[in-house]
Amino acid sequence: MTSKTNPGRFFEDYTVGDVIRHAVPRTLAEGERAMYTALYPQRFALHSSDAFALWCGLDGSPMDDLITFHTVFGKTVPDVSLNAIANLGYADGRFLQPVFPGDTLRSESEVIGVKQNSNGKSGVVWVRTTGINQSDEPVLSYVRWVMVRKRDPEAAAPEAIIPDLIEVVPAADLLVPDGLNFDDYDFASAGEPHRAADYAIGETIDHIDGVTIEEAEHMLATRLWQNTAKVHFDATHRDDGKRLIYGGHVISLARALSFNGLANAQCIAAINGGSHANPCFAGDTVRAWSEVLDKAEVAPGIAALRLRLVATRGRAFALRGDDGKYLPDVLLDLDYWALMPA
Repeated sequence: MTSKTNPGRFFEDYTVGDVIRHAVPRTLAEGERAMYTALYPQRFALHSSDAFALWCGLDGSPMDDLITFHTVFGKTVPDVSLNAIANLGYADGRFLQPVFPGDTLRSESEVIGVKQNSNGKSGVVWVRTTGINQSDEPVLSYVRWVMVRKRDPEAAAPEAIIPDLIEVVPAADLLVPDGLNFDDYDFASAGEPHRAADYAIGETIDHIDGVTIEEAEHMLATRLWQNTAKVHFDATHRDDGKRLIYGGHVISLARALSFNGLANAQCIAAINGGSHANPCFAGDTVRAWSEVLDKAEVAPGIAALRLRLVATRGRAFALRGDDGKYLPDVLLDLDYWALMPA
């Protein structure tokens, strides 16, 4: 009799070209918004107020873009990263349309690359994941790569196929949500007066505040997104007996902290790339800073600011050492485009 339980996929179970339909579709509601605000110090006005969203031309307040990301990501975990050692990075992430309360999301992933590690015990798998709503419209697309254990270290290594990924989503490709405009933008309600024109390329912004991660809240967040990766829940799964903080939890903390200095960066339009530079554990205090990398006007009165968001353990503004490697206190290096008044 075959087993009824699912041990998850191991490295040798992935073949380039495979398309995986992930369970289980999920309908998002105001509860997810409230829980997100309880978990993260999120204060961006467009995602907080129906009235503010109406002033910006939308039918109501959309879900935070990272709620969409976490929901779509969480669907993929049982099939992509249940046996992951670490989630390594992201690229070519595109937010294709906003998600509103009542929308139902599902996820599909295509395997686009595999490469066994030199130790023969694990390998890296690249997938392109698409989040799709109840009308079969894509709402999000991104690439991520994951280090996954092998079931059998003696199994033959597959041919290495490493996908050719773009470094930056071109500003001309960024999608502005239908109806969005900032003609009647209320800077007082948003919290800061700064337009895109007020930021200089190369400028660094210290977001000042910090959040100490608690074990319980990170596990609550990971459950909220139905992320079943063992490293986040099972303290016996790592040799050091620690639960690894879900990398998306760090992304949301850092993005929420960036409100102080970037309050008008209302929408995430794209994720160009991202690395979880070092592991994060309960008890770590996460702080953040941003660097302005580029900017472009993408619609009348609407600009895209390309930002490097860096989350650190403690207060540090250096990124890499003399050897080119991330410094040990760097937790996240995220390159993204955000939409704001020009």
